[in-house]
Amino acid sequence: MIFVLEQLGRRTVRAIEEAGYLFALLVEGFFWIICGTFYKQPVRIPSVFAQMMQIGIAAIPIVFVLSFAIGVMLAIQGIHTLKAFGAESQVVVGIAFSVTREFGPLITGILIAGRSGSALAARIGTMQVNQEIDALRVMGINPVRYLIAPALLAMLIMVPTLTFFSDIAGLFGGAVFSGIELGLSFDAYANQSIEVLEVDDIMQGLIKSVVFATIIVMVGVVNGFDVKGGAEGVGRATTRSVVLAISYIVIADMIFTYFLNR
Repeated sequence: MIFVLEQLGRRTVRAIEEAGYLFALLVEGFFWIICGTFYKQPVRIPSVFAQMMQIGIAAIPIVFVLSFAIGVMLAIQGIHTLKAFGAESQVVVGIAFSVTREFGPLITGILIAGRSGSALAARIGTMQVNQEIDALRVMGINPVRYLIAPALLAMLIMVPTLTFFSDIAGLFGGAVFSGIELGLSFDAYANQSIEVLEVDDIMQGLIKSVVFATIIVMVGVVNGFDVKGGAEGVGRATTRSVVLAISYIVIADMIFTYFLNR
């Protein structure tokens, strides 16, 4: 019993320390984004655009495929469920709300966490193992400004953008299957979706995506800076960053859904 309590205490202390470190890095990252220009150390725009290309543009095909598949899946399940009530045409309402409020931001967040969050953790972890982070400090370059701020800014721009694109792809997938199964035209599908959707529905997903973007960056960064033990440590940190980021995204989505739909 004493051993179990000791282990629980150590894990609790470590979790609190990690949360504090994450929050400190987040505040410093926003500080450099907002105030870097006043200190003549602005965030490098080419680095931001390079991160945006890696995070966003390169992820467009897979986001489209997965979101389209989710839209088709929702249409299949919705039509099957509503058929018992003779209300198959109302599947459009369910798809519109489900995609924009939940599945668009969630699928995008999970995908970017596995794709870009892991890459960020591996990159920083490799630099940590090779002592490149210490070299940056010796040269007078702040690692947070150089490594974290560009990734954070790029993620905050591209994840909401990809979420909106995911919404469109998901609705398109639902429209395709609804057209095949119910004979519903694209015009009728689009008009019905526009009638039921409000700006708040779109904004709910975009707000979630901003939080997801912050989670992805900060979890990847914290795990990257905490790497120990060479290449094996980099692998562990990369795996841990993906698992934690996806877990935090799902939990955050649950919390947001609860409060935003009351």
